[in-house]
Amino acid sequence: MRFELFVALRHLLGRRKQLFISLISMISVAGIALGVMALIVVIAVMSGFEKELKKKILGNTAHIMVMKYGGPISDYRRVTKVITSQKGVTGAAPFIMSQAMLTHGRMVSGAGIRGIDRLHDPLRRKLKKMMVEGGYFSPPEAASNAPVPEIILGSELARNLGVRVGSQIRLVSPGGSPTPLGLVPRMQRFTIVGIFTSGMYQYDSALAYTTLKAAQKFFSLPGRVSGIAVEVDRIYEAGKIAEKIREALSYPYWARDWISMNHNLFAALKLERTTMFIILALIIMVAAFNIISTLIMVVMEKHREIAILKTMGLPSFRIMRIFIWEGMIIGFIGTACGLAGSVLICELLKRYNFITLPGDVYYFETALPVDLQLVHIAATALLSLLLSFVATIYPSYNASRLLPAEALRYE
Repeated sequence: MRFELFVALRHLLGRRKQLFISLISMISVAGIALGVMALIVVIAVMSGFEKELKKKILGNTAHIMVMKYGGPISDYRRVTKVITSQKGVTGAAPFIMSQAMLTHGRMVSGAGIRGIDRLHDPLRRKLKKMMVEGGYFSPPEAASNAPVPEIILGSELARNLGVRVGSQIRLVSPGGSPTPLGLVPRMQRFTIVGIFTSGMYQYDSALAYTTLKAAQKFFSLPGRVSGIAVEVDRIYEAGKIAEKIREALSYPYWARDWISMNHNLFAALKLERTTMFIILALIIMVAAFNIISTLIMVVMEKHREIAILKTMGLPSFRIMRIFIWEGMIIGFIGTACGLAGSVLICELLKRYNFITLPGDVYYFETALPVDLQLVHIAATALLSLLLSFVATIYPSYNASRLLPAEALRYE
């Protein structure tokens, strides 16, 4: 054991006439542990919230959406071939997106209507995973014989309308057909074949899916679509792939990836996480001030021992090193306790789901999400140890400047 470390441990672990200093040291350890614990748990919860939000968004939104300035796409088959030829694209399918009123008896609700290709595998897999009642669309040969087209509703939307699988609803389009009596809204009956729950209230309460053919007929878009939904193999490179698609298609087509479509939301979450990190880091900084006060009191009590060591020839930098060791020991123990406590709390939150987020207040309804990442643990530990080291500089420097003659004058 190094001499400086040995002396530092004797100072911290000494019992005779040092109970007050030991108490202050324990308070310093507890302060750093609480600060580290609070910082890691809050960052883990916020990261979990963002991760869960991205998962819910990607469950109902394409990685990239390709659309056309000025209206629907008529040559969507050619456009789809160009898109699928791009590197990184795993699939593409046409869709129709519009607004309509849904009525059932006296219940009325507005919703976004998406007409999708029922045979497109990514969309089919996503919807089947989210189904809570009923099933997916019927095969094309069976649907062609059905007198009423099929529709799948979000669970909150179905609850608001008071319908279930097998019920029939009426869609009313805001764009009507001209008649001698004026503009008459288009209306058509649909049969509910399934109800889905994405876990995101915004989608479950205002989204309905129907087949591409039924949507083209209802919205008077024969042979045309609103856009192309694109799936990619690496979701965080969707922006680069969207840029390549824009270059390949050129004007009047445009492409936007899922990150840019939700840019404001993700930017707000990032700013909030950064702000919380700074605020909670101040807690660790306040705890580091306890280290300063502890070391100052140790220096004042140990002035005679310091003078004797300097008289025996111990250099000033080694005196300084003794008190740096003392502060770092306090900081290390506090950081270790904080890390252990934060990991325990995060595991308990994951396993037992103590807290549930209400879907009508937050973006989705789920247990409090937790995403504990190694980089967050490492960054918090490094910050805590760095602040502990900075807190040791002033008192250790004062100890190294102590003059033996002044310290022993009245002994």
